[in-house]
Amino acid sequence: MSVYETLIEKGYYKGNLAELNPDMDLINEISKKLYTYLENKEQHFYLLHMLESDYDGWAMSCNPKDLKWLYPKCSDDVRIASWVKPFCAWRSSIRVQYTWEPVLFKPARPKEGYKYNIDSVRDHLSCSMATSKGLIGAKPDDFNDWILQLINYEPGDEVIDLFPGTDRFKKAIDRRSEEHTSELQ
Repeated sequence: MSVYETLIEKGYYKGNLAELNPDMDLINEISKKLYTYLENKEQHFYLLHMLESDYDGWAMSCNPKDLKWLYPKCSDDVRIASWVKPFCAWRSSIRVQYTWEPVLFKPARPKEGYKYNIDSVRDHLSCSMATSKGLIGAKPDDFNDWILQLINYEPGDEVIDLFPGTDRFKKAIDRRSEEHTSELQ
């Protein structure tokens, strides 16, 4: 089942699919529906509950202001990572700029191996925001690659991007799968 069929099955999109281009129109329509759905705390709590109950691992970006009420609703094995943006949108009406974005995440599986013989990843990333990607909130490739590391993605895992936007996360999965295939050869 495709990510779009999954989203439709879960009720995130209820429009007439025949009216949409099966590519970017559908992706953008679903993304808009999801973003507008998350208008209050209760809806965010429902999303967290769904992530915790329906998925082995997950990651969710959020606003720094929302951490104080989102994080207490997470299970004990959820961590906070930080995406720091050396270049970001600058707002003249704000004195202290938001140059970081928290990422709540839960790895899909624990890292296995000896204490000093495992692939590790930092709980922070410093890279500039994506520009000219056609969608506000689009993430850069480095961010998407980092998220896959945080959730301990392995090729063959089923990944559902609930906010598909520009489809760049799928491209990160494809890159990771290609790297894995070339390592095996």
